[in-house]
Amino acid sequence: MSDSIKQNVQWFPGHMAKTRRLIKECLPSVDAVTEILDARMPISSSNPELNELIGNKPLIVLLNKCDVADENATRRWLNYFNEKGIYALAVDCKSGNGLNKYAPLLREVLKDKIASNEAKGMIGKPLRIMVVGIPNTGKSSFINRMAGRNRAKVADKAGVTRHNQWFVIENGIELLDTPGVLWPKFDDPKIGDRLAFIGSVKDEVFDSETLAVRLLEVLSRDYPDRLSERYKIDDFSELEAYEILELIGRKRGMMMRGGEIDTLRASIMLLDEYRAGKLGRITLDTIGEFDG
Repeated sequence: MSDSIKQNVQWFPGHMAKTRRLIKECLPSVDAVTEILDARMPISSSNPELNELIGNKPLIVLLNKCDVADENATRRWLNYFNEKGIYALAVDCKSGNGLNKYAPLLREVLKDKIASNEAKGMIGKPLRIMVVGIPNTGKSSFINRMAGRNRAKVADKAGVTRHNQWFVIENGIELLDTPGVLWPKFDDPKIGDRLAFIGSVKDEVFDSETLAVRLLEVLSRDYPDRLSERYKIDDFSELEAYEILELIGRKRGMMMRGGEIDTLRASIMLLDEYRAGKLGRITLDTIGEFDG
């Protein structure tokens, strides 16, 4: 286990390089860019290449899945983006929570563009917005909710949307969906881990037991009460992460012949429950963590 724990997640398939080129090619035809982030890890799920890619196009970030993120942490992250002059909203694209603020914010951000269009006699010209984000942060769910019909492809697996698609939504706004893009490498191994935790990196890339142990290391340190409540563990303060995994497997009855605990099955269950928000509201990124 110790050797595999040291392995870092790396993932940059060829179609993602192509997507970066497509983004550059489509930028001249859009008025602004919206980036979908995972509210549980706003920095880890952001693309550090995006600012360079989009140049001077206005940017709005949506902290999606805020329903499974720590509410206090989300408020701090909204303040963080606002202080940096970045427009930000906390939303839940599946339920639609917070999305009613998106169109009004977009029109406020693009008010000069709207006025310019009207001055040129192009009253009501659609605002065209490129929607970007790494895999599995909820781009398709956002577009489906905004379009009011299930037109964009949605799945829990990373890398479903492969081609640019336009969708018309309310009041003259058009959204351009793009395939999810990761960057060539993760400078901090914690970022690679966290992207794997939420399923942004394909499951085939990593070992499930290794990833589950890494997740338990974080949760047992930062959110021990969530683990205790979900898995009915009274005290694990003296246990290593792998021992906690074994205990979870035992409590869930995941036993094999000879009384051995099926830690692989327990790992898959833990990751699935974390991704589904069954462990409660958890935010893994902290402000200032990646500074410097």
